[in-house]
Amino acid sequence: MNKGIVIIGGGASGFFAAIRAAELLKTTGSSGQVHLLESSPHFLSKVKISGGGRCNVTHNEFNPSVFCQNYPRGKRELRSPFTQFQAADTVEWFREKGVRLVAESDGRMFPSTNSSDTIIECFMKNALDLGVKLNPRSQALGIIKDGDSFNIQVKNAKPIQASKVLIATGSAKGGYELAKSLGHTITDLAPSLFSFKMKHPVLQELSGTSFPNAKLALKASEKKFTQEGPLLITHRGLSGPAILKLSAWAAREMKKAKYLAQLIVNWPGLSGVEQARKIYEELKAQNPKSQLKNVSPSFFTNRFWLSLLKFLEIEEHKRWSELSKKDFNRLIENTVAMPMNIEGQNRFKEEFVECGGVKLSEVDFKTMQSKVCEGLYFSGEVLDVDGITGGFNFQNAWTTGYIAGTSMAST
Repeated sequence: MNKGIVIIGGGASGFFAAIRAAELLKTTGSSGQVHLLESSPHFLSKVKISGGGRCNVTHNEFNPSVFCQNYPRGKRELRSPFTQFQAADTVEWFREKGVRLVAESDGRMFPSTNSSDTIIECFMKNALDLGVKLNPRSQALGIIKDGDSFNIQVKNAKPIQASKVLIATGSAKGGYELAKSLGHTITDLAPSLFSFKMKHPVLQELSGTSFPNAKLALKASEKKFTQEGPLLITHRGLSGPAILKLSAWAAREMKKAKYLAQLIVNWPGLSGVEQARKIYEELKAQNPKSQLKNVSPSFFTNRFWLSLLKFLEIEEHKRWSELSKKDFNRLIENTVAMPMNIEGQNRFKEEFVECGGVKLSEVDFKTMQSKVCEGLYFSGEVLDVDGITGGFNFQNAWTTGYIAGTSMAST
């Protein structure tokens, strides 16, 4: 049987699928060529810039049931794939290829070299050794199904015939168009993993200030979302893992609200008003004659504390003993529940993830084959699957790519 396989999309998932398919074809002695088409001049461009150039390959969580909980969309569908190829398998796969992955305290895993080039070089070497036909600057313009085979129209090149086709184009518009042309439904698209654009007075000139475990409550399109974790003030508003996770869970609601929403911030992540009151009462009791500007809670930097006092119009030279009950309560409230307006979103190339894609009910997640068009497969972000920040989106790419590659080379 002709095992000609065409993979459209030379990113993380497409490349991983190409290597897996070529490995199986070689192992079984089957005939056929694996073609990898990439519309741009460079393969693995997102891998290159991810994690600040370090490449957050996966996450140090080896229980598939727990791992699945990190996907706002797709967590139910990924259960079966993760029983076939999960994060532990990713670590072992790279180890066998000579790449050691190291876990950081927050669970993110990077190559020991701390360079995405290590991952790219590993992929390129293995693909070339296995005879994968790499086709940069090769945009797939259309796919025509002709009986049991496919005819892939390629820009500025001859058409390619294949018995199996994988669409692994990430969030590229062209991939969605190809899927629709073969009968698939594309769900509503919306950006995911973005920071919040805000112009709140307390944030001014505090870019770089961070809070290790803030608690956030977001209301968007009448729905409420909560998240906690590291929070970072930027020159445009708020970012950090807690914000990125919040944006992922609320991706569609935030788009619906046109990125205008309210955020309630508990800066130090205290349990509530009573814990904050106790802390402030102790500060006041221990420092009655000290000026407010000289004594602040340990969870605030001096710059943030002064900005907070200025925002609340509390005189910084006032002594703690002179603080009115009203201002005392306002400090407490704005420490654990400061209301802030979100005025837009900020996108980052390295964290770019799209919510939405090929409708999940139209794909068999045991094989990643289309239920609509036999011989057509999907993997990675082209599907309506997206994870929070921390290596989860790459793991989806590896897992679905591995399964698609296995299926295409085995049938």
